[in-house]
Amino acid sequence: MSPTDDGPVRHGPRSSEGVEITRVSLGSPKYYALRSMGAHRGATTTAETGPVSPMAEDATGFSQDPQPISEVDFLLTAQLVVAWAGEGGEEPRLGWWRSDLVSEFGGEDLFRRLLPGTWRWATLQGVRAAAMRRDHEIRAHDHDPDRLVTLFNLGFEIDERVEERLQHLKRSGQEPMAALPGLSDAIAPTWEQTRFADWVSGHGETEFAPSPVGRRIKGPLPKTLDLVVRRLVGALYPLSEDYPSPHFRRES
Repeated sequence: MSPTDDGPVRHGPRSSEGVEITRVSLGSPKYYALRSMGAHRGATTTAETGPVSPMAEDATGFSQDPQPISEVDFLLTAQLVVAWAGEGGEEPRLGWWRSDLVSEFGGEDLFRRLLPGTWRWATLQGVRAAAMRRDHEIRAHDHDPDRLVTLFNLGFEIDERVEERLQHLKRSGQEPMAALPGLSDAIAPTWEQTRFADWVSGHGETEFAPSPVGRRIKGPLPKTLDLVVRRLVGALYPLSEDYPSPHFRRES
């Protein structure tokens, strides 16, 4: 497919039902569409029990030990909650990215018909992709974007691990709220900004300084994923009109 006016088409991972989320431009604002890609059921999944390559501390700042599933779930929960809260569309929340997926008359209606078994996961997966794209766009303005650690960019190994975990949970048959109970602390049928703000502040206070690419968190990058996520989420407070892009900068 040829590039759109907003850049090339972005292809996402195939779902267990043989459908891939594909970003396209449908004029303005940007939305997501589905492309049937055919079943893809032969891949081996290691998200739950498979080996995970250790992360080199001198490259990422994290411990060399593989990240526990509980910490991966904590990160995935935070990503999905922030992505959900940042949606605009017909039922606007914070409007940090232009998508309308987790709403009754937006993406939910489409996904219910196309993916009856996993439509709730698919809508969350789609809005997470929208948030990741916005995060990438902001980081691209930095002179050394590879050194920035954000909620949606924690280094190849962790990013792959959380993506595998999402795919595993999607295939597990569990609903998102059951698989990731922390989602219910923030996501509700009716948007309440104060509820989301309370969820953010509940991760703890984070000191930051303004930078050209968002809020730069003060201090070194924590050694554990749990603490990294807590500080990144905490730096979203106070909420702002545009996505504040909290980040750490790795030492060179």
